[in-house]
Amino acid sequence: MTDEERTIASVMVELPSSVTPGLVCGHHHLYSSLARGMPAPPGVAGTFTEILDLVWWRLDDALDLEMIRWSAMLGALEALERGTTAIVDHHASPSAIEGSLDVIAEACAEVGVRVSCCYEVTDRHGADGARRGLAENERFLRAGGRGFVGAHACLTLSDDTLASVAGLADDLGVGVHIHVAEDLTDIGAGARLEPYANDEWLLAHCVHLDRRLRGTIAHNPRSNMNNAVGYAHPADKPNPVVLGTDGIGGDMLEEFRLAFAALRASDVTQTPDTAWDWLAGGWALFPDALDDRVTWTYDPMEPWHLAYTPGVSPKQVVVDGEVVLLDGRPTRVDADEVRARAAEQAARLHARL
Repeated sequence: MTDEERTIASVMVELPSSVTPGLVCGHHHLYSSLARGMPAPPGVAGTFTEILDLVWWRLDDALDLEMIRWSAMLGALEALERGTTAIVDHHASPSAIEGSLDVIAEACAEVGVRVSCCYEVTDRHGADGARRGLAENERFLRAGGRGFVGAHACLTLSDDTLASVAGLADDLGVGVHIHVAEDLTDIGAGARLEPYANDEWLLAHCVHLDRRLRGTIAHNPRSNMNNAVGYAHPADKPNPVVLGTDGIGGDMLEEFRLAFAALRASDVTQTPDTAWDWLAGGWALFPDALDDRVTWTYDPMEPWHLAYTPGVSPKQVVVDGEVVLLDGRPTRVDADEVRARAAEQAARLHARL
């Protein structure tokens, strides 16, 4: 057992059985909070790249800073309401790059949720778009923001841009947060990333990763099922694993249950403990959350119970010593106002699609 694992284990032993540290979402897209109810795409997406073209790349290109603010507020609120106190976000807004990471960080702080930010560098908007994405990562991180250097995926990155992403991360002493081999169209990602990746990198998805690659894998079982890209088999990989939602909310207990079900479907000998280890992996990625305290409606909060118990919710959440959720309601913001303002911004966004 590593020193990090020993620390996590000792914290869990010391807590009452109805209390856990704050949960961590290891891969989120907070801007997708405004996607619900969006108009149907102009065509039926039959492949993963068509899903990107017809849905997500239309949506992220239409975002402005006000939409980004309220999507982050709503996403942070929903995470807090499910006992998630730390989010690792991966952001894209090609028409509103500059300052976007500050907007997200400030919105999450207002709700009382910790966040790690990055901007998704890509060549899909040309060399200038890639340059601006790199600059936003650098500006935010040099100003003291918490996060990674972000990148979309090898399938939208030239060799020069990929080298620039990795070089900037090395210069700043942080990792790269990137989608890796999510779909077969990105099957060559492992070979391209191998010269650059290190233990600080966060590798989202890795469904079709065909070689050993250094870094932590962010496993997103619900999203992978939704996009029909396959099963990642994270238990078969040597990397540390964390759980993420890929933008489908912030309910990490639900993601844990789904991760266990997917794992069990691929190997009937598996137990909930493995999926729980992936959930707990978030604390190694975001150790501040170990100091947060979530008091739940269920006792005991342990994997063999939670794998089969729906409806478990937090009664109280304490972040950095402050009660930010009490009796299921946030203390820093008005939940009804956040939802109303987010709905207004969603309507503005959908009108642009």
